[in-house]
Amino acid sequence: MKLSFRWYGDSDPVTLDKIRQIPGMYSIVTAVYDVPVGEVWSDESIKKLKEQTENSGLKFEVIESVPVHEDIKLGKPTRDKYIENYKENIRRLGKAGVKCICYNFMPVFDWTRTQLDKTLSDGSNALVCYMEDLKKMNPLTGEFSLPGWDTSYKKEELKSLFDDYSKITEEDLWDNLEYFLKSIIPEAEKNDVLMAIHPDDPPYPIFGLPRIITCEKNVDRFLNIVESRYNGLTLCTGSLGCSKTNDMVKLTAKYAKMKRIHFMHIRNVLILDDGSFEESAHKVDYGSLDIIGIIKALYDNDFKGYVRPDHGRMIWGETGKPGYGLYDRALGSQYIMGIWDTFKSIGK
Repeated sequence: MKLSFRWYGDSDPVTLDKIRQIPGMYSIVTAVYDVPVGEVWSDESIKKLKEQTENSGLKFEVIESVPVHEDIKLGKPTRDKYIENYKENIRRLGKAGVKCICYNFMPVFDWTRTQLDKTLSDGSNALVCYMEDLKKMNPLTGEFSLPGWDTSYKKEELKSLFDDYSKITEEDLWDNLEYFLKSIIPEAEKNDVLMAIHPDDPPYPIFGLPRIITCEKNVDRFLNIVESRYNGLTLCTGSLGCSKTNDMVKLTAKYAKMKRIHFMHIRNVLILDDGSFEESAHKVDYGSLDIIGIIKALYDNDFKGYVRPDHGRMIWGETGKPGYGLYDRALGSQYIMGIWDTFKSIGK
């Protein structure tokens, strides 16, 4: 298992110098953030990220993410142009030494929460998603702006996207994902870059938009579209795991045994009675997920991929990008590695 850490580039208050001090840290997880979705990343931008990372004593092996243009998800005639650009990004990243690319196929919005700074009982702040609040939210009014929501869209553009998605079904989205995968996976194979899809977060439709990477049945369907090791998963415990229907220990063991997990996002969530959830400390008894069982499933199946502590709380007065402070994610990384090292010491 290779420990990694998300870094948002020069604007990130969590600097590479701080990340490198976390014991056991191996690789940075980053991306080029100043290029419009669907365009080709410049060799100069990729080279700069690689040099910054490696000059800090860390590896440049994981990209999160190369976003998928909405025209690809919608199956528009323009998708072929954007798929060619995507393939070029795979080639350029592979040439730079990148081993794994995380991406998602969520229409319009990435991860969605209803509050970014909920004060928990211990005084820390965390990301939460409350069902009653979610039902009241309407992205088309322009009143909401949360991380994971693409604020690059103007109100009129967002309405146009919603109109487009109102015309496609879940099966259409599956067809468009299949078209995309059958185009890019051969390129990933040629360049030895593992493609790792991130599940939908949360794993159910929101605002009337379809979502498909949501459960075991659908993950199986996804993996069967292209039966290649290069068509794999970013298994996010907090994304799939915020639905009680997903047994994360079982899923981790199943897909690790298949060698189709390339990247793990590990975090805990506390699931409430109505399906709402609060992000919590990584420690197993702070949330609803069996983090120890999840890591054991990785260890038992000889997992050699990348893992990062996912969203953390804001603790000890830290401020910054919600979910992406230093302190709690650093604590989470050590909790993860402590469990892993314990299994290593006692054996299977």
